[in-house]
Amino acid sequence: MLIRKLSVFGLLCLVLNFAIAAETGKDTVITVPSVPVGAAVTLGGTVVPFKEATLSAQVPGRIESISGEEGDSFESGAVLVTISSDDLLARRRAAFANLANAEAALRNAGMQYSRQWVSPYGGQSNDMMGGFGSMMRQFSNPMSNMTGSGSPGFERHAELYSSSTRVDQARSQIVAARSQIDEIDSKLRDTKSIAPFNGVITAKIVEIGDPVQPGMPLVMFADTSQLQIKVEVPARLMPGVKKGMVVPARLDVGDVNLQARVAQIFPMADPDRHTVTVKLDLPPGAPGGAGMYAEVIINDINARVRDLPVVPRDALVWRGSLPGVYVLDDENKRQLRLVRTGDNVGADGIAILSGLRPGERIVIGTTGASREWQ
Repeated sequence: MLIRKLSVFGLLCLVLNFAIAAETGKDTVITVPSVPVGAAVTLGGTVVPFKEATLSAQVPGRIESISGEEGDSFESGAVLVTISSDDLLARRRAAFANLANAEAALRNAGMQYSRQWVSPYGGQSNDMMGGFGSMMRQFSNPMSNMTGSGSPGFERHAELYSSSTRVDQARSQIVAARSQIDEIDSKLRDTKSIAPFNGVITAKIVEIGDPVQPGMPLVMFADTSQLQIKVEVPARLMPGVKKGMVVPARLDVGDVNLQARVAQIFPMADPDRHTVTVKLDLPPGAPGGAGMYAEVIINDINARVRDLPVVPRDALVWRGSLPGVYVLDDENKRQLRLVRTGDNVGADGIAILSGLRPGERIVIGTTGASREWQ
């Protein structure tokens, strides 16, 4: 909906101070001033939390516990939802058994490697003295000695290398077993959905006993201590929107008018609707809550500026949903005239789009406001 909005609020007060006023009983007669007016657009938006997150399942299982209901508050780090972990605990016990086997294999491989260094040929006590074992090794392969193809030093090196390889393999098995335990521990942590910040549960999507798969949403969590208005602004109006600027806003709760500050402007426009998402901070203590309807007024800097009459809100006479004002004719007689109103101006002014001309005299007061149609 396109409406008109006064661009200089303070000018109204200045003009009204110089308006011709005359007291007639309980009524006040003023001359309607004219103020430069620019075009503005009222856009509908939604009140959203400052922070919100959807907590999803990371592992398959069944819901074991949910810490609260919608509206319950939790601090950062609190456990909100727990998924069953019996299967993971069984796999963790098996992983610890594999780790114990790998550690035993490492001890055995280390012992065999040490044996090759200390007693490479079986550990006979007479090896160093040239006993039976040494004699047997010298005559174990007489053909290789005759042909010169045998090399006792190379064979000893090969045995040592084989023993060291078994030690390295046992160490790798220990690393693999510990990595498996770390992976299971990570999945065990994923069975608990943790509150990422202070907030409340806004929606509970699952119940206790429900089976879940990775990626399924569990609860929606939000920080409602600070609220924002999320609005889609047409791309043609974006030249008049800057981060940090303050614009008028209206909440659907009690028809409250307040000022909202532009907090975030999304970097890209929607390719289908050709709008840009803008978030505006509401002042602390603003009434209402997330999900409610709100309106913001954005100036159209490309529109032509024109002069419009402005009257105090007390001058309006309402007959149902139709606004009007009492106008004095040349004979000082009151005539009720229908008008079309625009934006609010300051605390008690309102712009008139049609039905009234600048310079005309209107009546303000209980006497005029209480009269019936003439």
